[in-house]
Amino acid sequence: IRQANRHLREFQPHICIGTGGYASAIPIRQALARRIPVVLQEQNSYPGLITRLYAARSKSVFLTYPDAVEHLPEAKTMITGNPVRSFAARTTRDEAAATRRAKPPNGKECGTAMNRGSEKSEAAARERYWPILLSFFVVSGCAALIYELVWFQLLREVIGSSAVSLALVLTSFMGGMCAGSLALPRWVSPAQHPLRVYAWLELGIGALGIALLGVLPLVGRLYLAIVGYGHAGIALRAALCLICLLPPTLLMGATLPALSRWLETTRSGVARLGLFYMANIAGGVAGCLLAGFYLLRVYDLVVATLCAAILNALVALVALRLAGRLRFSAPQAVRLARPSFARHRAVYVAVALSGLTALGAEVVWTRLLSLIFGGTAFSFTIILAVFLAGLGIGSSVGAVVARHVGRPSLAFAWCQLALAAAIPLAAHVMNAELPYWIANPDFEGNLLHRYFHDLLRGAVAMLPAACLWGASFPLALAAAAEDGQDPGHLVAGVYAANTVGAIAGALLVSLVAIPAVGTRAAQQSLTLLSGLAALLMFGSVVLSGRAGGSGGLKAVLSAGASARSRWAAAGVLIVAFTALMVGAVPPTSKDVMAIGREIVETLEWREERTFHFVGEGASSSVAVTEHAGKIRSFHVGGKVMASNDPRDMRMQRMLGHLPALFHPRPRSVLVVGFGAGITAGSFVLYPEIERIVICEIEPLVLEAAREHFAAENHGVLDDPRVEVVYDDARHFI
Repeated sequence: IRQANRHLREFQPHICIGTGGYASAIPIRQALARRIPVVLQEQNSYPGLITRLYAARSKSVFLTYPDAVEHLPEAKTMITGNPVRSFAARTTRDEAAATRRAKPPNGKECGTAMNRGSEKSEAAARERYWPILLSFFVVSGCAALIYELVWFQLLREVIGSSAVSLALVLTSFMGGMCAGSLALPRWVSPAQHPLRVYAWLELGIGALGIALLGVLPLVGRLYLAIVGYGHAGIALRAALCLICLLPPTLLMGATLPALSRWLETTRSGVARLGLFYMANIAGGVAGCLLAGFYLLRVYDLVVATLCAAILNALVALVALRLAGRLRFSAPQAVRLARPSFARHRAVYVAVALSGLTALGAEVVWTRLLSLIFGGTAFSFTIILAVFLAGLGIGSSVGAVVARHVGRPSLAFAWCQLALAAAIPLAAHVMNAELPYWIANPDFEGNLLHRYFHDLLRGAVAMLPAACLWGASFPLALAAAAEDGQDPGHLVAGVYAANTVGAIAGALLVSLVAIPAVGTRAAQQSLTLLSGLAALLMFGSVVLSGRAGGSGGLKAVLSAGASARSRWAAAGVLIVAFTALMVGAVPPTSKDVMAIGREIVETLEWREERTFHFVGEGASSSVAVTEHAGKIRSFHVGGKVMASNDPRDMRMQRMLGHLPALFHPRPRSVLVVGFGAGITAGSFVLYPEIERIVICEIEPLVLEAAREHFAAENHGVLDDPRVEVVYDDARHFI
């Protein structure tokens, strides 16, 4: 009974065929218990006991002889004769006799038996060694996140930290991984040993990671020699990012499709592909925390890179050793298989929308949580680790669900609909709850306790949605999988669609949505897109009548009236629910944008605070407040940067007067960071100064200062000597 249950659970058959004999009794019984359709085939004129017992509960009974009908329910019987192979029907008596007398060529029977034994041995090896493969992805995921943090820091030193520069780095990194996942199934044959291919990829990643330590400074010097601004400067930054990041990220993106070929696209195999994804994310969490809190804090970029390269080499050597011991041969059907994008178009579009909403929400929530936690590298590490942990937890649950549910595309659809509720929930928690959850005062000054408190707050806000996004990937794999399909093509297609969506989400939200409409409208848009993905998947399931079927306009037009009515009813409910959730996204708290982490300490002044300006730019949030009608303060990124308080005014103006007075003949001035413009305005009073260059990373800062601090900064922005550069100061210098 246990064996029958295990086979039915792993194979997930659409139908169970009983051919008589007592051995078929238990599989038939367990199949009926699982509501799997059963048909029987009876070869005798008098049916056997098992056929008589289960004939009434089966769909049909196929008979060889008409005499058997009287012993069975007549409505379910069908005379088909005894099935034979086609060559037997075409063979004459003389040919059959000649074949019987002939001896098989030497080794043929032995070779057939050996092949069958080899197939069983390979299947046993897949079962035995897949936990080791799981550990490979933990280690390589850890190394990948260390590289990501190191490369981001190295490139930031060269091209700056502006929103455009960071977007270009992110696009190059994720775009390379997407291209690598698509390239491997096309360039590497399924007949190649997956462990050997994976080992060489890991060795290549380690070698290129070490090489970048020496290449980036050289490329940086070349960049500084020809750097410019405007569209040409942006194009040059993009080219630099691609040159540096494309080779190693291509190899990184190819690792998951490469090692996935060790598995098969059965229900159990696809579930394990989801666990590979989970293991990779779990390693990423470890690498994020290890690099952020230890390697980069205690040591430097070189040590962090060498540690990651050692991890790559360790995994590669073990994989090569296993490849030498374990035999692998891809089935001929897999070697010829091609991905079925057309049949599963809805799945690929929905998983792309899932990636878009995931990275878009991460951008928004990183902005909001950085205001609450403080804009430090440790805060960013905590936020990234929590988000990745949620993806890992969700992908492990999704892998289990994909293995046991009959319709994974339906579970995928429910995931997207749940996200339409999880995004507004996270927005509410971040604006109305988290800012007021204070740590125990007894631990004031304890950094470890502070970071743990931030970790818990981040988990409460982000984990529900992150788990749903994590579960979406293995469910999408299961929805798009087909028997006999190349696992490399399957993983590459789903992974690439998800990554393309993620790139689009990160760019659109950070560079377009937040500066144009703010974080609230951005989250409302993401909620709407989650509802759209749910509508697409539910429509695909309803119209196709099977998991993973293709939907769309063509399916709507070709579907019957009943299917169209079901789809319409489901669509109305989903649209109504999504509209309700879009409206439930709360406005972004002005107090959070202005005060940030110190919001609790300033609660007693809340009623006396008046907001004159609140805005969200690509890099920072900007606010102007007035306290008790007297002191006007200028806030950037949740901190007070300037005010018209007399004590602040003296300090801000002296920052300008001192260098101007000490310099014998000042002609040109560079002001890094405009703030309220009071320091920059101090130079307006010196007629001998011919040029005042203001370097500011956030354009919204100048807009607020011009409107609300023109008197204090002497109208510096209207002075003809002023030149404004919107860029990262290090990059400009």
